[in-house]
Amino acid sequence: MKRLLSKALALLILGPLTAIGQGAGERELFAQSSTTSKYAMILTGATVGQENDAKFRQLSLSLHDILAKDYGYSSAGIELLLSEPNADSRADGISDRQGIVMSLGRLREKLKTGDQLAVFLLGHGTGVDDEAKFNLRGPDLTGVEFARLFDDFADQDLIFVNTTSASYGFSTALAREVAGEGRIVVSATRSSSEKFDPYFPRYFIEGLADRRADRDKNSRVSLLEAFTYAKNNVEEFYEESGRLAAEHAGLDDNGDALFALAPAPGQSDGSLAEIAFIDAADADDDTLSAERLALKRRMQTLERNVLLLRGRKAEYLERDYWLQLETLLVDLAKTTEQFNVQAP
Repeated sequence: MKRLLSKALALLILGPLTAIGQGAGERELFAQSSTTSKYAMILTGATVGQENDAKFRQLSLSLHDILAKDYGYSSAGIELLLSEPNADSRADGISDRQGIVMSLGRLREKLKTGDQLAVFLLGHGTGVDDEAKFNLRGPDLTGVEFARLFDDFADQDLIFVNTTSASYGFSTALAREVAGEGRIVVSATRSSSEKFDPYFPRYFIEGLADRRADRDKNSRVSLLEAFTYAKNNVEEFYEESGRLAAEHAGLDDNGDALFALAPAPGQSDGSLAEIAFIDAADADDDTLSAERLALKRRMQTLERNVLLLRGRKAEYLERDYWLQLETLLVDLAKTTEQFNVQAP
């Protein structure tokens, strides 16, 4: 019960959340339930020099292992493409145009309506505006071209985390072009002039490790938490080293391709990212009975509903808002108590 109270207090303290529109018949965005699954695609682009190649390969492998071991992604649920053939036994192919198309083809056969796909880009980027490219073996890809590859994923929630240098032009084109609701794009840079390799991917992956980015202590990491953790650590790194920041990460989750440098619930960007959880499953899910697993999913849904209700606070009379919030928190408390009572 103490754990529940701390979670409830965290939900109340961390600030307001903008409403996520959902009318009758519309798909619930970034839902986590027994009927939806989560997948990841890790693309390691071409780099210059053995040292860079080894660095980005290791970052990609670390991300793969964290998602698999700590976030419940099955081996079939992660597509890992590396820049060199046979670079690691965990790889599913080469990150060139053909390899990406083939990988997306495999994912398209697996994903159902409402499933979530997170795409991570690591490596180098070049160019400006719509001509900005993600560097690959062979022909590079622009943001517009990359977006077209996801035209068949209109019924899925999509997350793109572009951690490359000079990523902004690619990311803005991607954010404008990728179709449908439930799309979030992260860019490690805010300008094509930020051409040095960002520190952002290092801290983003660090935030996922051991759930360091879990700010509200609910044992889950949202994309907003991971982004904020990485951004804050990048800023601290430059401040402590006495250097001018050479990178400024941004996030767009409302589809306007205007990346917020400090996204937060209640702002133009940040609301959707707060309910977009990285977690596919917990390590102990397989050990839970069907009843306990159902209770756990209900707890997660109630937590999500608290966040969404907070975002709609302006739409309610003060008294009605607090009554609904109280109802949700009491339901969350009772469900958590039921879950704990059934613990072995």
